[in-house]
Amino acid sequence: MSEFIITTYDWVPEVPRGYVRDLRLRWAAEEGQLPYRVESTSFQDRGPDHFAKHPFGQAPMLTHKDQTIFESGAALLYLGEQSDKLMPTDQARRYNVTQWVFAALNSMEMASVPWSLFKFSGTDNDQSGYPMFDNFLTSRLTNLEKALAEREWLTDQFSVADIAMVDVLRLIDRFDGLAGYPTCRALKERGEARPAFIKAHADQLAHFKRGDG
Repeated sequence: MSEFIITTYDWVPEVPRGYVRDLRLRWAAEEGQLPYRVESTSFQDRGPDHFAKHPFGQAPMLTHKDQTIFESGAALLYLGEQSDKLMPTDQARRYNVTQWVFAALNSMEMASVPWSLFKFSGTDNDQSGYPMFDNFLTSRLTNLEKALAEREWLTDQFSVADIAMVDVLRLIDRFDGLAGYPTCRALKERGEARPAFIKAHADQLAHFKRGDG
């Protein structure tokens, strides 16, 4: 099988390390036992070549053969097609995984990102508009907690959907947002305990550490 290339930043500040979304692709490649290497793009100076591949100037990007894919969710689905360890082979089960990928990156992440920005900036007070976003996230977590009842993973096997959802939940839990949601937290902890996650996480931290130069 030809090699996959994951492109991420050459460096990021301390705060986002361990949470940059190339982690999702590294983790998937490790789980699927797919051959890959990591390349860097400048964090400080993203030029025209970068924007030609990613219209929003972000990372990660996934390159395979002559195709480059931006957005981590799209890249996860592409990687899922390459290994039955990441995505089932029959159509009905694949659609089930796909809908949960979208649920993680739309229903859950759409609620978690603005909430997390308030937490990062220290503006989570009654005057900032934070309560509205807190209520929004609370609603989504409450529903997810119910949906996860008696499940080990989101579908009948570990998949790219779990990679996406666990990574979303990790950021929420960074600010103790899963304190009242033991089933959500348990899913996150099961994901973080997987050897492929542990390696991918350590590799990302080491990658950005090398950029400190």
